Amino acid sequence: METKKKKYKILIADDEPVNLKLLREILRDEYFLVFARNAHEMLRHAADGPDLILLDIMMPGMDGYEGCRKLGENEQTRNIPVIFITAKKEIEDEVKGFSVGAVDFINKPVKAAIVRARVRTHLALKESRETIARQNLEIQKQNDELVIAAKLREDVEQILRHDLKGPLNFIIGMPEILINDLKPPAEQAQMLQELSASGLRMLLMINRSHDLYKMERGLYVLDPVPVDVVKIIHHVAKELNSLFLRKKVKLHLSVDGRDHRAEDTFMVSGEELLCYAVLSNVIKNAIEASPAQESVKIDLRRKEQALIRVVNRGEVPEQIRDQFFNKHVTAGKKYGSGLGTYSADLSARTMGGSIHLDAGTADQTTIEIRLPL
Repeated sequence: METKKKKYKILIADDEPVNLKLLREILRDEYFLVFARNAHEMLRHAADGPDLILLDIMMPGMDGYEGCRKLGENEQTRNIPVIFITAKKEIEDEVKGFSVGAVDFINKPVKAAIVRARVRTHLALKESRETIARQNLEIQKQNDELVIAAKLREDVEQILRHDLKGPLNFIIGMPEILINDLKPPAEQAQMLQELSASGLRMLLMINRSHDLYKMERGLYVLDPVPVDVVKIIHHVAKELNSLFLRKKVKLHLSVDGRDHRAEDTFMVSGEELLCYAVLSNVIKNAIEASPAQESVKIDLRRKEQALIRVVNRGEVPEQIRDQFFNKHVTAGKKYGSGLGTYSADLSARTMGGSIHLDAGTADQTTIEIRLPL
């Protein structure tokens, strides 16, 4: 018997009837739509649990920024994805939107293909997050029965490796189809490419979870090659650019005691994906923990091993310092799994290296990573 496809509910808030009508024409065949003419109506409808909200920024009374902020303050609505629809195109507007909790922007005048692609992407990402959360909850319920817990863990890994790849392959492939068929302007083509890149990043996360599963059980076979740490840091910085902007934090890189130059390389022996897992988790944590207007400093030095130091302002709470690299110790952040530092430690050790937390300096956190040269 064929399973009935879920029809997602989308809440659309805009004070202009012509905009509501246009979005209705674009989305009505695929989704159940609810409409609001202002932010107050939007907040009332949001309590009914829509799957996604399309929110105009410029509305009378309460604007979209404030409406989005209030959604984030309510435990019942804080995890509903919000996409701003706006004529604003300045980077400051995007930074402000992301800071109040938006997940994306669609610029006016809206294009049907862009609207459909963005909506499908963020519904698929939401479904993926909820699927993983449900599976994690099932594992936690059975954590006192080791045999059952192990079996459930294998089931989750099966879902991560296979069941989620269908919607992700759609997210990765659809933008290329739209670009080839519609020949959109360069700016819109770039947005579509960014959507594809987001899907690819999640697919890489799934693949890394499989590697983590094998490393935990001693089944991972390391294939070391020369890896350029400078190149990986640049890639991580690009991936985390929106987080840097939102936190107003800068990155400062030095190599062998001097400021980084464009021609610099810093080679270690390892695997590129494992090095990426280590550095992306550590740098992301440093940005999130750093106060605004500060710098995350990365210092690369060659000694008996490669020494990578990541330094940021702010302190790790004393009660978790001794368990900082244990599984789930740092859980609790929005969309956080508590696996970032654990994954970084396991990946470093798999490559024959180590990772260490230095919290000895007041108001400063230093992570020292050592890898083979």
